[in-house]
Amino acid sequence: MTAHTLNQRDIDFLLYEFLDTEGLLERPRYSDHSRESFDATISGVRDIATNFYANHYQEGDKHEPLFENGVVKLIPPIKAAWDATVEFGLLGANYDYDEGGVQLPDVICKVAGGLIQAANSGSSGYYFVTNAASNLIRTFGSEQQKSQFLASMIDGRSTGTMALTEPGQGSTLADITTSAHVNEGSSYLIRGQKIYISNGDHGLSENIVHLVLARIEGAPSGTRGISLFIVPKFLVNTDGTTGARNDVALAGLLHKMGNKSATSTVLNFGENRGAIGYLVGEPNHGLRYMFKMMNDLRIGVGLGASALAYRGFLESLDYARERPQGRLPSTRDPQAPQVNIIEHADVRRMLLAQKSYAEGSLALCLYATSLSEDSKTADSPFDRRDAAILLDFLTPIVKSYPSKYGCVSNDLAIQVLGGAGYVRDYPVEQLYRDQRLNPIHEGTEGIHGLDLLGRKVLLNNGESYQMFLAKVDKTVADAENLPQIAHLAPPVRAAIERTNRVTESLLPRVVEDPDSGLANATIYLDMFGQVVMAWIWLQQAVVAARKLSTSDLGPNEPEHDFYQGKVSAAQYFIYRELPQTVQKAALLEINESTCFDMPAAYF
Repeated sequence: MTAHTLNQRDIDFLLYEFLDTEGLLERPRYSDHSRESFDATISGVRDIATNFYANHYQEGDKHEPLFENGVVKLIPPIKAAWDATVEFGLLGANYDYDEGGVQLPDVICKVAGGLIQAANSGSSGYYFVTNAASNLIRTFGSEQQKSQFLASMIDGRSTGTMALTEPGQGSTLADITTSAHVNEGSSYLIRGQKIYISNGDHGLSENIVHLVLARIEGAPSGTRGISLFIVPKFLVNTDGTTGARNDVALAGLLHKMGNKSATSTVLNFGENRGAIGYLVGEPNHGLRYMFKMMNDLRIGVGLGASALAYRGFLESLDYARERPQGRLPSTRDPQAPQVNIIEHADVRRMLLAQKSYAEGSLALCLYATSLSEDSKTADSPFDRRDAAILLDFLTPIVKSYPSKYGCVSNDLAIQVLGGAGYVRDYPVEQLYRDQRLNPIHEGTEGIHGLDLLGRKVLLNNGESYQMFLAKVDKTVADAENLPQIAHLAPPVRAAIERTNRVTESLLPRVVEDPDSGLANATIYLDMFGQVVMAWIWLQQAVVAARKLSTSDLGPNEPEHDFYQGKVSAAQYFIYRELPQTVQKAALLEINESTCFDMPAAYF
């Protein structure tokens, strides 16, 4: 089977029909570009994804990183992939010209990243995390810090990490114990241990720039006392050249279920005198700065989950089209030729479910990226503000929905292949193992449920929430005016009204008794995610229906089939997935409390 990344026709649809990416060319920052330059970038990255990432997907799974004689050893193709990514200029592609970038829009960079993630999610992490780390330094670092660290992160001499988690503290960052003590000059001495640090040590680059959360001696307790530090593996001189080894040690590698080509590390800071670190921004504001990187990576996780689901869908679709097995129930002749399994309705059910999860999730992630773009480059300050607050509101769903249903999608891919899906001759079992991390890292579903119900819905006096509702209302109105898909509008409108009732019933409880009111926050997140996805699919159906009604596409033409496929997937999701919110809403409206009430002893 051919290794897949993402469907190019779908990318074109999402960029230029679902989103108005060509409209960005009217903004001054992108006036030097064209659709041709956007497409050339995507084509170039597709070649890199195919030739340098997909080529070692299964090899990296079989031969995971080793820690021998104090050195991390990776298989050589990972280095070749990193070098190809660096040479193409992808690490700084969205940066300004005077920073060494080419001023590409975020959404083009995200599509490029999605191609790499689909080809090899493990090895893609070196690029993604480095890009997010450099974006943080670019946003909050001092001019001195930028001059010392940014250039090497753009040209690939340095990679980056995010060092938050400690052995005793997972998501509870308020309780971190890593310490920072004032050192000579403007530096600090960092001491502590961090765990699950992706890409924390390797030989791909000359240096590794760790972004470390720590507490300055005497700082307030809780999140109010957390600061952020740049802690390089090797010290960096003021002219940007690499200096002596810092007091950062690799304590060991962690062996994972999937994504094995990426190192997952335990790092010790300050085993000896103390690791030298440089304070980013103001003391005790570290968590606010780190949220910039975390939110970048949350969209990246959603995108990666979409990409893995998408590849699994394409792999199983190819298999279903080529694999003869069985006959239709109406066939009475046992000697009749077998049909390819795509002819069986239940196989089409599994493929439609995958299509709805994968293509819908990719559309959601690119829509979120377009909001990120608008928050920075939209013409009006009001448009920039609105995009920023809507993105903030949707981020828990952008991260969580693709991650949860990406696992469901990759599970279905295995099922379509049957026994072949369970063996390593085909990549779908590895895709599932790689996917399983996504509901965990960058905030579990439970964390994002608490964030959505406990904070985001109430934020700005509910302004973000109301803005979302207005967006959905417009899409529903558009669908009502298109005869081919008008039947899809009432279920979405009913789901929104139901979500409103549930939200209004829950919010007073959240305020009065947060423990009880937030006990079912994950169910609320799941329900809300399905409503958001129904809206995303209805938007795609609106675009497709308009194309079908205004063109002369014949029934057997590929373009006709493509648009009809969008309409069918939207109908599948709205008729089969969206009704699941009814039962979830019923539980939420009464705030069903079995899980909250059950004492630990009863287990």
